Amino acid sequence: MGMADAERQKGKKHTEASQLFCNHISRNRLIYTTDYVLDETFTLFFKRLSSFKAQSSADLILNAIYDGQIQLERISPDRFQTTCEFRKRFQDKPSISFTDLSSMVVMQELDIQHILTGDAHFTHVNLGFLVIPEIY
Repeated sequence: MGMADAERQKGKKHTEASQLFCNHISRNRLIYTTDYVLDETFTLFFKRLSSFKAQSSADLILNAIYDGQIQLERISPDRFQTTCEFRKRFQDKPSISFTDLSSMVVMQELDIQHILTGDAHFTHVNLGFLVIPEIY
C-alpha cells in the first residue's frame, strides 16, 4: 500500500469514527473516556494541528464532558494499581500502552464491552472487548 493509499485509509477511518461518535451522541448514549486518554488526545492535537485548531478541538471535548455527553473517568490510585497488575499480566504484549491498559481496567470495572478505537490491542487480551466500527 502506497503512502497516498495509507493516508486515504486513515482519513476514511477518521470519518467513520467521527460519524459513529456523532451518531452515539445524537442518540443520547453516554460515552466514557479517561483522563489518561484525554492526555494522549490533547497531546496529539497540539502535535498535529495548529494551536487554534488544537485548542478548539480540546474545547469541544471538554464542553461535551461539562455538558454530560461524555463521562470522564479518572485513573484513581486503585485503578492505577490494577493497571500495574495488568501490565504484569500482559507482559507478553509489551506494545500495549499503559493508557490502553488503564482503559481496559475502567472498562472491566464499568462493564463496558465496546470501544471506539483503531487499536487492535483491546482484542488481543481476550477480555471480551469489541472494537468498533467493526461491530456495526
